Order: sequence, then C-alpha cells, then structure tokens
Amino acid sequence: MTEATPQLRQIVFDTETTGMNQGAGPHYLGHRVIEIGCVEMVNRKLTGRTYHVFIKPDRPVDEEAIEVHGITDEFLQDKPDFAQIADEFLAFIQGAELIAHNANFDIGFLDYEFEMLGRTGKVTDHCRVIDTLQLARGKKNKGEIQGNLNLDALCRFYGIDNSHRTLHGALLDSEILADVYLYMTGGQTKLVFGSDGDSGSSDIQRLPSDRVRTRVIRASSEELNNHNVRMEMVSDAIWFRQS
Repeated sequence: MTEATPQLRQIVFDTETTGMNQGAGPHYLGHRVIEIGCVEMVNRKLTGRTYHVFIKPDRPVDEEAIEVHGITDEFLQDKPDFAQIADEFLAFIQGAELIAHNANFDIGFLDYEFEMLGRTGKVTDHCRVIDTLQLARGKKNKGEIQGNLNLDALCRFYGIDNSHRTLHGALLDSEILADVYLYMTGGQTKLVFGSDGDSGSSDIQRLPSDRVRTRVIRASSEELNNHNVRMEMVSDAIWFRQS
C-alpha cells in the first residue's frame, strides 16, 4: 500500500484594526483587531473554506482607520470581542502555513490580543508564517518585478482585477492576496515563444467564469472504427517503431 501524499494547507489572511500603530508594536496606543479574514488553500488550490469575523474592541476606531476600511464604532457594537472568537480562530489556522502581506503587522496585533487574554505563546507557535511583502522585495531586488509593493500595485503588475476593492476589507484582501501569492510563486508570468532570439510574450490572464464553454465534439462509434481500419493500412508507422 502506498502512502498518501501529504497535503499542504495554507491560510491566506488579513486583519483590520482600530489604528495603524506606525513606528511601534501593537502596545503603542493600545490599538486592537476589529476584523479577521482568512481563505484556505490546499495544495495551492482554493477550497472555498473561509473564516471571517468582525470583533468589538474596547476602544474607539481612529478616524484615519475608518477612512481606510470603513468600519465604524456603531457597526462593531453588537460584534463579539476577541475572547469569544479566539478558540475558533486558532482552530481554523492550527497547523497551517499562514500567508499575509506585511505579516509582522498582522501577527503583532494577534499576538497582542492573545497576550491580553493571558495566553502564553505566539501565533508562530502554531503556524509557519510567509510574508508576501518580503517575497515581493526579494523579487524586486532580482529585477523580476517593478514598482511599488503594496497589494494594489502587485495586482496591477500581475494583471489581477481588483476593481471591486474600493475599501480595505480583511476577507476581500485575503482573496486578492491569494491570487497574488499564486502568481508570485508559480514561476514565470510571461510565456516566451520562438527561437534564435525571436520571442514574444503574453500576460497570463484568467478566463471569465461565465464564458461560453468550448463545444466538445466526440467521434461516433462508426468514425472510431473507420479510424482504426485506416491506421491498420499504414505501413511502417512511426508510433509502432521501437526506439
């Protein structure tokens, strides 16, 4: 009996917060997590499983943050606090490989939330973390990508449609980041043809899900039989030669 191939489970995630804590860790100004969004991939394929929750903090949301994500104090009034969702969040990410853009920001906030609950340990005790911002910096240093490295800029570089993203949102940003990560780690993004220095290139583009499907015409039994008869008449066929 052959052993089953181990599956790679990855969780692409993002958070929104009450403020940015620029220049310091989450302890600075006491900012809190107010939204978590996760999408699951297994063996680099989206499974459709997600985890998404809004969280009531114990402090007001900064006006500057509201301008970014649109989440207000009024909206959060009836939402659970972090203590109520901590276990289910950990259960969802347990043992997975976490993927985030500027991961230190999100992981720092989550570690602070767990610390405030009196829990020892950090997110990295449960999961390995991949930072797509660091991946992008490495590719930029090698000349493989150009321009800014924020999520919108990377979408433009890889030709990913994010026109539906008018405000930041943890779940939507996670879905977009999953696309960016797959493009960024999937090898070349240009197809090169020709030889002797004659080459062309084409951006990889996704076909729309509502496109007209290609019609498949299958051979009839009579046509298959006529084909086999014709093949038997071919002498010295190359597909029968021994190498």
